[in-house]
Amino acid sequence: MAFLRIRKLTEHDEIGYFAPKTWEFWRALAVCFCLCCIIGHWLEMPYCFFMDKFFGIVDADYAVWTDPWYHPYWVYGFGAVFMTLLIEPLKEHFIMRRKTLWGAFLECFVAAILIAMVLELVMGWLVNQPDPVTGEYPFWDNSQLPGNVLGQAWLVNDFFIGLVAMLYVWVVFPLVCEGFMHLSPKAANVVFALIIVGFGLCCLASYLELALWEKY
Repeated sequence: MAFLRIRKLTEHDEIGYFAPKTWEFWRALAVCFCLCCIIGHWLEMPYCFFMDKFFGIVDADYAVWTDPWYHPYWVYGFGAVFMTLLIEPLKEHFIMRRKTLWGAFLECFVAAILIAMVLELVMGWLVNQPDPVTGEYPFWDNSQLPGNVLGQAWLVNDFFIGLVAMLYVWVVFPLVCEGFMHLSPKAANVVFALIIVGFGLCCLASYLELALWEKY
């Protein structure tokens, strides 16, 4: 977005990143998957602190407080893949049909919130059904929160997911793509390989540490 970048953007600057028939697209997507697995872990800490402070819904023994900083949170990596494959083409579609980038941004933001809400509902209906005897939800319980949707989704959570989606598709993914564009093809592939190796080492170190912790 224009207000998040140094130079003023036009519609042309924000389209063309969704190119699934190219190696460059999948290379950038793989990098974003790796980065979001790690950075998503970091971002969950202040988010959980905020949610616990205002809503009291985060357990004191929640794993985010004890997991090593390099432990991958896979849900954020797959979330990046999902946003790239679904919201990125939607963003480009909105840009082409709107007169201003702001209009496209707001429409995309609303769509991202609705998509997050639908996903929460679907996942809840699939894996988070309440116990028929106790009525307790096995994974999360939004039924008592203001703004909940059918006890499964929560509009506050969906709003923040929408914000993260906007940051990702309007800033992060384009910057990763542009970063590779400024390198020679050989250098870009070397950087890509280093990121993959680095992410693999983070995964290996993390799970070895967790395995040792469980053993002792």
